[in-house]
Amino acid sequence: MQQRVGFIGLGNMGGPMAANLVAAGFAVSVFDLSEDACKTLAEQGATVADSAKAAAESADFLISMLPAGKHVAGLYLGDDGLLSMLDSRTTVLDCSTIDAQTARSVGEAAAERGIGFLDAPVSGGVAAAQAGTLAFMCGGDATVFETAQAVLDVMGRASFHAGPAGAGQVAKACNNMLLAVHMLGTCEALAMGEQHGLDPERLSEIMLASSGRNWSLEVYNPWPEVMEGSPASNNYQPGFMVDLMAKDLGLAMEVAEAAGVDNRMGRLAQSLYSAHQDAGNGTRDFSSVLERYRR
Repeated sequence: MQQRVGFIGLGNMGGPMAANLVAAGFAVSVFDLSEDACKTLAEQGATVADSAKAAAESADFLISMLPAGKHVAGLYLGDDGLLSMLDSRTTVLDCSTIDAQTARSVGEAAAERGIGFLDAPVSGGVAAAQAGTLAFMCGGDATVFETAQAVLDVMGRASFHAGPAGAGQVAKACNNMLLAVHMLGTCEALAMGEQHGLDPERLSEIMLASSGRNWSLEVYNPWPEVMEGSPASNNYQPGFMVDLMAKDLGLAMEVAEAAGVDNRMGRLAQSLYSAHQDAGNGTRDFSSVLERYRR
């Protein structure tokens, strides 16, 4: 039988993820406050529901991609939350990037009702969402993680079981803090070399063949016209917005503080991205932070 997926939240990430599920043959019912987003998915074969509850009804899998923890808690918890209407046949995946405590609270509430739940934030950005090559970092029961492979494998190239509920959010916070740090370091190194007369493309080649090799150089070079198809070569169109990086670094600070970790590199990255955001760059790609180092 054709499996049913309810999908709530059709933004820059959620829309392509839902579209890939439609293309893979799932019966997808979608809901979003944006009529245009719903229309786009309808044109690709999804059914548009008139409410989140309608999208979740009779779903084998329910997937949400929302902006913040308060939206996730509001969707799932309380007397009117979706967990109150779902039964054990539905597996819930929240792919939002939120605070770990909210993910734990929703996971605990789901477990009390016998509902399988994963917090499953993603890495890869819009391009990976469109290509179905996201990486999922999942927190929850191992058996639920195995069940969820049916949809995770369609939307991503890799999925990892990080631990119990909330662990996916901790893993995402660690990953994106490191991403911010090595992007900033890459920008600094390229700008430093360029100011001494080195060609940024040749310097990138040198570092890629040396111990400075990293994802920002290899996949997402921040210098314009060095890497075809990168946001830097498209006027820093996202990609992954500065606003989102600033948000994720805030979550990382919460994770570090809760564990008593002296994450001074992460705090410096947060201050630099917050300043870049405050300068009017919030909707640009996070690699545009290079401009802070160029004369």
